[in-house]
Amino acid sequence: MGNFKVGELAAAAGVGRDTIRYYERMGLLREPARTAAGYRLYDATDLERVNFIRSAQELGFTLDQARQLLALRASDTAHAQAVLDITLAKITDAEVRLKRLSDIRDMLRLLADECPGEVPVSDCPILTFLTERRRTDHRKI
Repeated sequence: MGNFKVGELAAAAGVGRDTIRYYERMGLLREPARTAAGYRLYDATDLERVNFIRSAQELGFTLDQARQLLALRASDTAHAQAVLDITLAKITDAEVRLKRLSDIRDMLRLLADECPGEVPVSDCPILTFLTERRRTDHRKI
């Protein structure tokens, strides 16, 4: 496919123009060629990179991790183990976040089960918990 202007690239990738510009500023996309009028011109390789970055983000990879994966993909000497290491670290991170979300869900269920619903708001155990918790316990759930 031919050259894309920034809006065309953004539309083809399903992102906003600001996302394309941000990826440029972050060094995830190369500095594009420009027309005589100063319009940025991108090509199919740029579209592929944006799609790769978005796919990585959808799986929870950070932009820095996406940058690392892009560098590994472009390397002639890298081994898949490096990609696997990044992926395994992401899995561990996801498991930690899932545990945290599970703890939050369990606490919310407990609070919901303790709330009779028909009492005045001033007697709501959920609000009491939220008010008292930080005064007595500065730990996270």
